[in-house]
Amino acid sequence: MILERARRIFEIEAEAVRQLCGRLNEDFVRAVNLILECRGKVIVTGIGKSGLVSQKIASTFACSGTPAFFLHPAEGLHGDIGMIARNDIVIAVSNSGETEELLKILPTIKRFGLSLIALTGNRASELARNADVVLDIGVSQEACPLGLVPTASTTATMAMGDALAITVLERRGFREDDFALLHPGGSLGKKLLLRVSDLMHRNERVPMVHADDSMKLVLLEMTSKRLGVTGVCNNTRELIGVVTDGDLRRALEKGSDLLKTTARDVMTVAPKTIPRDALAAEALRRMELHSITCLFVGDGAPPCAVEGIIHLHDILRAGVV
Repeated sequence: MILERARRIFEIEAEAVRQLCGRLNEDFVRAVNLILECRGKVIVTGIGKSGLVSQKIASTFACSGTPAFFLHPAEGLHGDIGMIARNDIVIAVSNSGETEELLKILPTIKRFGLSLIALTGNRASELARNADVVLDIGVSQEACPLGLVPTASTTATMAMGDALAITVLERRGFREDDFALLHPGGSLGKKLLLRVSDLMHRNERVPMVHADDSMKLVLLEMTSKRLGVTGVCNNTRELIGVVTDGDLRRALEKGSDLLKTTARDVMTVAPKTIPRDALAAEALRRMELHSITCLFVGDGAPPCAVEGIIHLHDILRAGVV
């Protein structure tokens, strides 16, 4: 019985969203164009459950490249209306279209000469009559058995808000890197914003030995820098090779006397490098592709000057994955 009821609620709310598809017409196109033409901010306002949905709609616009914020209509009547400017546009949300607090701020919106988009389930309401564009978010029934608790209606309203915001996003040509700039703390933001130069080890923290250095010096360098690797340079301090823990193991397996060898004898030539301005996510991709844990930072293939080194753990700690 409980599961059946839950499934019925899902069906009612899904049907409320499906019904919106059949109502889409030129009014939706006009609403999108008004938002695209707006030179100011999108102000979304509503109260009660509609207010909560309005906050989500405003947030969706803001995070997708359209400056927007939520205005509580009751607070607007007591001074917050001052946040509205003449180049803004207002989206007013009210299922009944007769919400008293919302209607009281309409004269101010009109005095500012702002375009008004109404999301309402009542096309005959005062809100609808005062709007430049009306988007019908009415539902045939709520999921609440009493027909009182806003459920299907709030779902439909949120879907309409998403449709507006995402259509505007696409029309603006909003891209992943634009999204990242607005979400610098998120995982996507880190993937698209953090560069190798932000995470790499520099200067004396870069493990480096000369090709003719003894294995004793190689081991000391690898141990002191604690990256499990050291670069190998030529007489002009250009990177020509790399010595890793794996290189040492392979040399021992061949029966080499490490105390009598030099870095040149065991190094892997032509190590993988990455430019400093490459994304950290690209460094991670290259490490996974070549099954390595470090990349030296430099322009071009070896021999090349070394600017730093980036380790797999640096990328993981930064939360790029």
